[in-house]
Parts: sequence; structure tokens; C-alpha cells
Amino acid sequence: MSHTPTLTPEQLDAFGRELDAIRDKVVADLGQEDVDYIRRVITAQRAMEVAGRAIMWFPLTWLPGTALLSVSKILDNMEIGHNIMHGQYEWTGDPSLSGQTFEWDTACPANQWRHSHNFTHHTFTNIVGMDRDIGYGILRMSDEQPWRPYYLGNPMYAFLLMVLFQYGVALHELETERIAAGEISVLDKREVLQEVWAKTSKQVVKDYVAFPLLAGPFAPFVLAGNATANLARNIWAFSIIFCGHFPEGTQEFSKEQTRNESRGQWYYRQIQGSANLAGGKLFHVMSGNLSFQIEHHLFPDIPARRYAEIAPQVREICQRYGLPYNSGPLPKQFASVVRKIVRLALPGRRSKPAAVPVPDRRVAA
Repeated sequence: MSHTPTLTPEQLDAFGRELDAIRDKVVADLGQEDVDYIRRVITAQRAMEVAGRAIMWFPLTWLPGTALLSVSKILDNMEIGHNIMHGQYEWTGDPSLSGQTFEWDTACPANQWRHSHNFTHHTFTNIVGMDRDIGYGILRMSDEQPWRPYYLGNPMYAFLLMVLFQYGVALHELETERIAAGEISVLDKREVLQEVWAKTSKQVVKDYVAFPLLAGPFAPFVLAGNATANLARNIWAFSIIFCGHFPEGTQEFSKEQTRNESRGQWYYRQIQGSANLAGGKLFHVMSGNLSFQIEHHLFPDIPARRYAEIAPQVREICQRYGLPYNSGPLPKQFASVVRKIVRLALPGRRSKPAAVPVPDRRVAA
């Protein structure tokens, strides 16, 4: 049985005001230091990509070259692309940091990601039937998802999604589960498919045709290096994202529970549906600071580098209101996710207690 308290409407309002105050303080303090930081990361990412692609041609330098390219792709995906496209640097007025026009080095078209992730996921976080990131349309990741024989393949589907993660994200907006259910047809998603094909084919040609051809007789080394770097980025992104959303202790909510949410109720849901990862500064940078998934879900549009400084404040507020603050090292959280994937492959198995109802503001305490 869950020990998460059911807060009164008055408590939730006070809870929301305290978190709003944290956000307001950070926003008021944003300045040149934040801009300098993201520009340094972009410069480092580009330098590593150039260096990695240049030295992976040769047997003796293939491994360090591939490692540099892998880190470059991870930074582009996590700390740069993800955060810029959340609008974390719109306040700068710098077109190169505009979340509305930024395009990243991955298969998913940025405009589709901005809708499926920025809007759908962050608005309806962990609401079953509304947040399509719960299982990505192919996995059973919640007790509230009705079991069917298809889910016996849960572990296999999860492994394939992990190694092909950029393509899974690219197809997210296709809504394959609705197509399979007969709610829509493939033709209804023609424009989405065209955009995915245009972006994916460009990425494939770049990494698996153009750069290998430039290497001439060293093409096999470049081809293998690019494939390895993409695989490393896919596995890393999958691990960080799944460990931030699906370890034991995270909760899902129903549409009824979240109807007429106040600001405090929305914050409550974000915290209960997220989990943090413990680690050092380099680990946080490599995760795009999504190791602070709780803070990211609370404040997705403030620069992610600020999450580390506000995390202790958020934790302290949670403690005072008796709310769990889910945090742990990556191995522990990943093992927890794997156990959930395996258990939910079977019928009649529950990975956790049912979500705690959020009180309706229309009912007096």
C-alpha cells in the first residue's frame, strides 16, 4: 500500500506556490553565465564530432574516434537538442538557440518531437490514455494498461526499442497503436510519414553512405564507427529516459484523477511520475541533466544546468509535505525498470500499488 499522502486543496495550493517561487527566482537570475554554458557545450560537441570523424578512419585510432563521436551524438541529443527545443533559451533572443527552429542529429523530425514530447508528454505526464510515452505505443509499462497476449513480448520489444531508440522516437507521432486498433489509417498519417522518411533517409545517407565513401579504403572503419556511435547514443538515451519515468515507485494517473487540476496538483503529478538519478557533474551533463527528471518535469523550460542547484530545495519541500522524492543510482533504477518490464509482460502481475488519487479541488478538505 502506498504511503503517499493525499494533500488537501489548501495544502496543494501552498505546495504549488512554493514551487512557483523556486521557478521565479531562477528565471529572474538567468543571464550571460547560462548562455556561455550552452555555447561552450555546443563548441565542445562540434569539436568532438569533427575529431571523432577524422580519426576513426585508422585502426589504431578507431576506438577513441568512435568514442568521441558517441559522446558528441549524446551531447547533441541530450544536453543540447532536447533542452534547446524545450525553449530553455528563448529568453536570449538568439536564433541559434531558438527551440522553434533547432534541428538535431537524430532520426526524429524536430517539429514532431516538439508536439509529442513538449506538449503531449509534458502536459499529460503519466496520465494513462493521454501520455503516449507510457510504453511508446509498443510496451506495457503500467498496471492500468489492459494485458493481452501481445505483451508477452514486452522484454523483446524493450530491447529492440533500446537499440533502435532514435527510430522508435521518430515513429512516435505515427500513433501505431491507434492504427492497429483501427481508429485511424496509415493514410491519415501520410504527412507524418513523409517527414519521418525525409529526416531518417538524410541521417542514413550521412552516416552510412556519405562519410564512409569519403573515407575510401577506410570505409569499413567509418561505417562501423558511425553505427557504433548511433547505437551508444540510442542505448544511453533509452536508459536515462526510462530510468527517469518508469522505475519502481513512479505512479500513473487516470483521466478522472487529473480533471480540473490546479497548479499544485499538476506539480504533485509531475513529482509522483518522475525519478532522479544520482551521479557526478559529468554524468549530469551527459544525461542532459535529465538525471534531474523530477526538476525537469516541474520546470521543463528553464535551463537544465540549473536543476542541480534547485534539486535540494525541491527535495526539502517534498519532505515537508510528506511526498516521496524518488532518486537512486543508474544501476539500481535501471534494474528496477527491467523488473517492471518483465513483470508487466505477464497477466495479473502488478509492478506497484495503484496510483494515489489526487483530491478534487471542488471538495472541501
